[in-house]
Amino acid sequence: MKREGFGKIVPYALVVSLFFAAIGGVSAGGQSASAGGTEQKGSVELLNVSYDPTRELYREYNDAFAKYYKDKTGVEVTIRQSHGGSGGQARGVIEGNEADVVTLALAYDVMQIGDKAGIIDSNWQTRLPNNSSPYTSTIVFLVRAGNPKNIKDWDDLVKSGVQIITPDPKTSGGAQWNYLAAYAFAKEKYGSDAQAREFVKQLYNNVPVLDSGARGATNTFVQRGLGDVLLAWENEAFLSINELGKDQFEIVVPSLSILAEPTVSWVDGITSRHGTLEVAKEYLSYLYSDEGQRIAGRNYYRPSNPQIAQEFVTQFPNLKLVHIDDYFGGWRKVHDYYFSDGGEFDTIIAELKKK
Repeated sequence: MKREGFGKIVPYALVVSLFFAAIGGVSAGGQSASAGGTEQKGSVELLNVSYDPTRELYREYNDAFAKYYKDKTGVEVTIRQSHGGSGGQARGVIEGNEADVVTLALAYDVMQIGDKAGIIDSNWQTRLPNNSSPYTSTIVFLVRAGNPKNIKDWDDLVKSGVQIITPDPKTSGGAQWNYLAAYAFAKEKYGSDAQAREFVKQLYNNVPVLDSGARGATNTFVQRGLGDVLLAWENEAFLSINELGKDQFEIVVPSLSILAEPTVSWVDGITSRHGTLEVAKEYLSYLYSDEGQRIAGRNYYRPSNPQIAQEFVTQFPNLKLVHIDDYFGGWRKVHDYYFSDGGEFDTIIAELKKK
């Protein structure tokens, strides 16, 4: 198994770091930020560091927020976007990419920014509703039209001759959700952690390439034509169907998956220096507004507001979803055991390379 795309994000992060280091004393709006972090008048700029599949979501959302904020305050706000594998994006912020807000694939990536760089307050998950998760998603399968390998559930993925496309859990938050969803299915079906581990090992034995992020994996499957099935964010699967047509791909919904909870936070240490704290708070809070929730739904994320979610109830399949806190003990435990250097994922890959 070859890791393609691994390490592409770091050079970009270094370039961005150097750029922002050079202008570190200047506010995002191009004017000197006041020592007290007072909002700039007239115009302001935010950098939203996000993960791969949110490109379309934030393209629409940023336009809506800019209009809302101009109407409310008279201030022009410009939002710049950065996208990549969630883990790589978090490392970029730790290394100096001066994000005003982060909207990442999993809570652990935001925790790492706080733990390692000290620029996000430790109470960040209590500052916005739903543990700072304004929308949710899950993991489904994207297969080629006609489903030639007759893939119906997770256990079909470990059959001989099935090629799976999924990104690298070391750089992609979505890939970690994929891993955990597969593990949960196997544990529910076979009954033990040992059997679940063996199942996941067989699954990765069928993975020909590990891209660094979810969008890269989608491109590998859709554009390069590799693989029989893509383990995909639900919204990525819908977008692929809509852009390329149902005559090209189909969505297969497994019997069990995981409740994926992307999380958001303003970056305290950066917003205080840029003078963008208030607009950053407003930017993330607007994700919970009715309009923000509808934009999430239109982009195939599951709204966290139950009333808005009802407007999209026919859009999303109903399936059993396990929760990371209840099933795995939370992100810190999960990361240390499965995805840290030398953890379970690394051990499984090492075992496969010996075959």
